[in-house]
Amino acid sequence: MNEPGQPELAGLVRLRLDLGYDGSQFHGWARQPGQRTIQQVAEEALWRALSLPEPPALTVAGRTDAGVHARGQVAHVDVPADAWARTGEPALRRLRRLLPDDVTVWSLRPAAPGFDARFSALWRRYSYRVCDDPAAADPLRRNQTLWYRHGLDLGQMNEAAAACVGEHDFAAFCRRREGATTIREVVRLDWARAEPGIVVATVIADAFCHNMVRALVGALLAVGDGSREARWVGQVLAARRRDPAVRVAPPHPLCLEEVGYPEDAGLAARAALTRRTRELPAGA
Repeated sequence: MNEPGQPELAGLVRLRLDLGYDGSQFHGWARQPGQRTIQQVAEEALWRALSLPEPPALTVAGRTDAGVHARGQVAHVDVPADAWARTGEPALRRLRRLLPDDVTVWSLRPAAPGFDARFSALWRRYSYRVCDDPAAADPLRRNQTLWYRHGLDLGQMNEAAAACVGEHDFAAFCRRREGATTIREVVRLDWARAEPGIVVATVIADAFCHNMVRALVGALLAVGDGSREARWVGQVLAARRRDPAVRVAPPHPLCLEEVGYPEDAGLAARAALTRRTRELPAGA
């Protein structure tokens, strides 16, 4: 019998891929007609590396938008067991040769029972890099850094960010999708000065809705430059509706750094829990 979350058809094996990519020249993760996307590039490379009859369908931990990067993206794919047995370990070397220079696969291996790249995940960790001092602007990192024209007050930004930690309805910071919940649990949201002139946000949550990280960053930058008071971010969150005053920050400084999973024994249970429809307690 197949474990929950594993291929139900006999003769399939689920593979886990750990990927990294420079998103500068991609129109995001998901396949789009006539556009270069990470999913399209990775699926076609897998097709050739494993000598499959057609490109396989990848399931990813988090769909990144156009221009967003990843160091720790995770995906899974179900392929015929005989294709994996025929290629095995050399498939990773083939895959790396077939991928373009702006995409790499760190590892390719059979997944543990119950593994689902998307639903088994406990959390995703993103970073957002900002230069707030023209003297520190490095042109070699312009594709990963927002050059901000005002100095930023990290104390005020972290005070504002604290209101967003915990389980909340983030409708005010999300682009709504029909039938999808905007309730998320933010485990960490804070800013630190990585070096003179450079500040980096760390954002960890169980999941993110569309534009959520960039909208939060945009709101916190407005606090950091003095345009808004720290309490404003909490007020926007509590309103549970999009505020036109919240500007969505540009995508290029955003990077998916890591995806966390439970121990192998807990993968299937986590996937079942994640699939539930979430609601906030009454009065929350």
